[in-house]
Amino acid sequence: MNFTDISKRIRRAAITSSQWMTVITLSVAILGCSILDKGLETTAPDKIETSTLEIPANAGLIVNSAIGNFECALGSYIVDAGMMSGELMDATPTAANWAFDRRDIDPTADTRYATNACDAYGIYTPIQVARGTADRALELLQGWTDAEVPDRQDLIAKAAVYAGYSRILLGEGFCEAAINLGPKMTSQEVLASAEAMFTTAIAAAQAAGDQTMLNAAYVGRARARLDQGNKAGAAADAALVKPGFVLYATAESSPSRRQNRINALNQNGAVSVAPAYRGLTVTDANGNAVPDTRVVDTTAKTSSGAPRNGNDNRTPWYIQTKYPTTSAPIPVASYKEAQLIIAEAQGGQTAVNIINALRAAAGLPAFSSTDPAAIANEVINARARELFLEGQHLYDVRRLNLPLNPAAGIPYSTVYLKGGNYGTERCFPLPDVETLNNPNF
Repeated sequence: MNFTDISKRIRRAAITSSQWMTVITLSVAILGCSILDKGLETTAPDKIETSTLEIPANAGLIVNSAIGNFECALGSYIVDAGMMSGELMDATPTAANWAFDRRDIDPTADTRYATNACDAYGIYTPIQVARGTADRALELLQGWTDAEVPDRQDLIAKAAVYAGYSRILLGEGFCEAAINLGPKMTSQEVLASAEAMFTTAIAAAQAAGDQTMLNAAYVGRARARLDQGNKAGAAADAALVKPGFVLYATAESSPSRRQNRINALNQNGAVSVAPAYRGLTVTDANGNAVPDTRVVDTTAKTSSGAPRNGNDNRTPWYIQTKYPTTSAPIPVASYKEAQLIIAEAQGGQTAVNIINALRAAAGLPAFSSTDPAAIANEVINARARELFLEGQHLYDVRRLNLPLNPAAGIPYSTVYLKGGNYGTERCFPLPDVETLNNPNF
């Protein structure tokens, strides 16, 4: 058995074992009111006390459990945030999905984003599970010794990195959030908490000599700092990221929670690439439009070659090609992202050089300008295309106050017989599952 096979088996085992860790520190109290209550009503012979599992010998499994939880949550978040930010559009006849696309989520009535699993459009609970299990892993590791846990510093770095990225999703995606049944936090407070986690990860990764986790922590802290408006600090961290670095969220064709959620939902016709991301081009030096290879979409076809519609039989079905299979990995952090952070933070010729390096890597013509506004706009454009379907664009729309696309007030999918108008939401509202069950609110 090779190392890859062993790693996959550990990851599958970690996902199964994550169920016991979910109840330890989860902020969403409804899980304690429903799922846990059901567990109390039924005697399950396979239930194990958490104290028997939270031992140094299981340290690696505990960290892998947190990583598996994050990877599933990330895929679901990218789909939901992609619909809200205009990267994707719903193509189902299910009204329960339309609110994501329509940007008018009701925290009381729309429960799918709040409590569903990560393979069923859920994001708040899955992200909180990922955060809670990573936090618990970090807490345990910090209480154990190097003698008890080989490579303890490396495991601390991993736990802190995924605790940080879970907070990034909460802070960027939700208008407000809470951690461990604590008080209501603003996005900026959650992002500051993420920055602190990445600082912990940096120290541990340096001690362990883990360059991958060190790069991931530098990108994460740079992102958290940029999100908070600290451009100088963001650029300083991003400059430390090594060329070629990418941290991926892994995926497999089965079980469903291990699948690449973007591919799974796009390939089965539940979502379509939104109009703003279809047929994109860049302009060369001669003013000619050149297809943009960074965002490629294809039209689904029938057996006769005619264009196909999505599951609602009305929405044109455009297929993204960034993730060609359900086992395609998803970037969590990368050198490319770090370079775009520097470009935004510093602007000017530095930004132009970064944009052109990324364009050259994609086989695209160079960009040229000395106008600060034009350069800033091209950085925004580059982020939208280079980081397409990586869970980044929603917070860009929010923090940079980008135009909503489609604009608010336009009738929602009149052609496709879906009612209402496009709303104004730029973040997911804090769901009732938190507000009604958190005693500190």
